[in-house]
Amino acid sequence: MTKILIVDDHPMFREALRSAVKFSRDDAEILEAGSIEAAHEIIRDEPGIEIVLLDLSLPGTTGFDGLMLLRSAFPRTPIMIVSGLDDPKIVQEAIRLGAAGFVPKSVDKATLAQGLSEVLSGSVFVPPELAQNAQGPRAASRASDIADLVANLTPAQMRVLQLIRHGQLNKQIAYELGVSETTVKAHVSETCGS
Repeated sequence: MTKILIVDDHPMFREALRSAVKFSRDDAEILEAGSIEAAHEIIRDEPGIEIVLLDLSLPGTTGFDGLMLLRSAFPRTPIMIVSGLDDPKIVQEAIRLGAAGFVPKSVDKATLAQGLSEVLSGSVFVPPELAQNAQGPRAASRASDIADLVANLTPAQMRVLQLIRHGQLNKQIAYELGVSETTVKAHVSETCGS
């Protein structure tokens, strides 16, 4: 039995996604979360989750924050993005940050089923119409390297990285986290030098 976590803040879409997953994996055990915090708790407390289907647009997250938080906390759990955003740049960035796949919400059940199968078998899945915009093997290799770096960040390094992405200065980050500016600089050096 495959254990799958659906993370989306819209109950109706979670229900539709549940139906689409059951189309290809009728024996799947499906869990649901409406936020990154709830998803974190479920993955932590529920052993054996084999894949997370994650919407990028969740309350309390900006951009790829949710993906990065889950990837850093649970680096071995594959995360497939299921999003209404299907811009090739967004798809590439999600894969670069460690997503195991990307499926637009507009795909049919067969494409979702194919994506689930490929990700569960250890491959990275992007539908052909989005994959044609990829930049080839060199980009895939670089995405893998970056994903490895993100997966190995400590929670403190991940928090510093997120605050930098939000435009905060070292001094502001130090104040917000209650650490010295030197500590922030050390996290930045470790993150960039990893």
